[in-house]
Amino acid sequence: MPTVKVHNLENKEVGEVELSDAVFNAPLNEPLIHAAVRNFMANARRGTSATKVRGDVSGAGRKLWKQKGTGRARIASLRSPLWKGGGTVHGPQPRDWSYNMPRKMRRGALRSALSERVREGNVIVVEGWAFEKPKTKDFVASLATLGLEGKTLIVDSLDNENLLLSARNLQRAKIVNSLGLNIYDLLYHEKLVLSQEAVAELEQLLGSKDESKETAEEVAAEDSEVTAEVEGRKVVTAKPKRASKTNTPASRPARKKESRKETGPARKRKEAA
Repeated sequence: MPTVKVHNLENKEVGEVELSDAVFNAPLNEPLIHAAVRNFMANARRGTSATKVRGDVSGAGRKLWKQKGTGRARIASLRSPLWKGGGTVHGPQPRDWSYNMPRKMRRGALRSALSERVREGNVIVVEGWAFEKPKTKDFVASLATLGLEGKTLIVDSLDNENLLLSARNLQRAKIVNSLGLNIYDLLYHEKLVLSQEAVAELEQLLGSKDESKETAEEVAAEDSEVTAEVEGRKVVTAKPKRASKTNTPASRPARKKESRKETGPARKRKEAA
């Protein structure tokens, strides 16, 4: 299990915490992370871009001049895409860009990104963010004390109003809770700061179901093999196979051969003979 030291706001070590292997020690899966980022960015698109087709622009619908005899090119309407001020052909229209991604894939991408941040050494666990009053100056000073200079993502409870109000005016820092953690913020911010409560919540959200499923699969695999020791040998007992019904010629009942009656000229020749 990976171990991370716990610091207070004065950057003093107050202990250490063991992180779950299922959540913070998963292998790196770049294609899965890439798919999760594409899904997040596609779901964030508004899809409101639009252009006007020839039926939306203003202009008369009459034919400007006759088809032949003028020497000019033929034309049907001023709203044609060939004319200035006409409609746009095959332009973008409002649409929904969002699509669903399986929950297992989303959680797997989060586990992979969290584990990579731990291996890089960019995860800091703090004892707690306790401010007497909301003040951005105190929050910036605490970041400088912890050595957080770049873009920082802080995962803590949203009930901490003093922390939220202190950090909302700072562009390089973002506050989210365990449920609001997403793959894009994990990759965009260089440092990840977790509270001890956030560590426990992430392990419960991302690791408990998977671990219970693995244990259930192991128990099922053990129960499926019914073994017995006979004369010092390990014998695996299996259900007897059903006797299949055979459809061989010997099993089918014999049919009586019916004599075919002769008719026509052949019968007459036989009677004459």
